[in-house]
Amino acid sequence: MRLVIPPARHRGVTLIELLLVLVIITALAAIVVPRFAGRSEDARIAAARADIANFGVALDAFEIDMGRYPTTEEGLAVLVRPPMEASRWRGPYLQRDIPNDPWGNPYIYEYPGRHNPHSYDLYSYGPDGQPGGGDDIDNWSPR
Repeated sequence: MRLVIPPARHRGVTLIELLLVLVIITALAAIVVPRFAGRSEDARIAAARADIANFGVALDAFEIDMGRYPTTEEGLAVLVRPPMEASRWRGPYLQRDIPNDPWGNPYIYEYPGRHNPHSYDLYSYGPDGQPGGGDDIDNWSPR
């Protein structure tokens, strides 16, 4: 007895099926990508706010030890390296060097502050890197 095996049917993907899959993937991407596109900028803003809050804690510890806040000229560097007159300095007050803001620009520190005349102003120009514009992140504005 002879066993007859029917020829195998080789079926490929048609162009229409391939185009349908591409349309479905494109539609899903159009829905999902915009939801996550703004998240990275939100994360940078949150990181800048966290840095400013951490600097605030370190600046307050510096003020307790030294009896004053750092001058504008000394800046934030005295939180990791002692100032010239350092007899009461108990730092470093931060575990790492002073980072730039999440957009690569230095944080701005002023003492006495224009917005906090009895304290200091600490801020980042935010995503646009320019003063003003409504995207600055600072220690005097309500969030």
